[in-house]
Amino acid sequence: MKPVPFKAVLDANVLYPFTLRDTLLRAASAGLFQICWTAQILEETCRNLVTAGVMSAEKSVRLRAVMEQAFPEAMVIGYKKLILSMRNQKKDRHVAAAAVKAGADIIVTSNLKDFRELPDGIKARSPDDFLCSVFGLDPDGIVELLKEQAADLRKPPRSFEDLLNGLEKIVPRFTANIRRSIT
Repeated sequence: MKPVPFKAVLDANVLYPFTLRDTLLRAASAGLFQICWTAQILEETCRNLVTAGVMSAEKSVRLRAVMEQAFPEAMVIGYKKLILSMRNQKKDRHVAAAAVKAGADIIVTSNLKDFRELPDGIKARSPDDFLCSVFGLDPDGIVELLKEQAADLRKPPRSFEDLLNGLEKIVPRFTANIRRSIT
């Protein structure tokens, strides 16, 4: 395994949207950052995908298994004793505790308001801010990664432009950076 620049805990809400999840997982797989998560984060992700009717329970179990197999080093354990000492929003203290235990620099979340008070050295970033930072590490590599992502989409097939249009709704500044870099 090659060294990565930093560790990031991915909150359940950034693992929920398919295209965003796919982009984040591909960037981690490319070695641009190391993913961290907990069983609780993955359970929340799968539960929300099933509850919203995005996928069946069986598909969510398969998704989780594939994610865990692809990133065996991502699972954070032994964090629960830290939860009570966290000062952020109560329902998300487990995420902050996981970041502390993992030695993560960043929590990637769409709910920044829930992470206003974090331990020193940990910052909460929106997926847009986070992906802009990752883009800065390897702009050409990210563009290629997104082109491969688009090419891999078969049901339904999507062009690179279709992929960018979908991402633009969730991560507009990141998408604008991509568009600027290819013109």
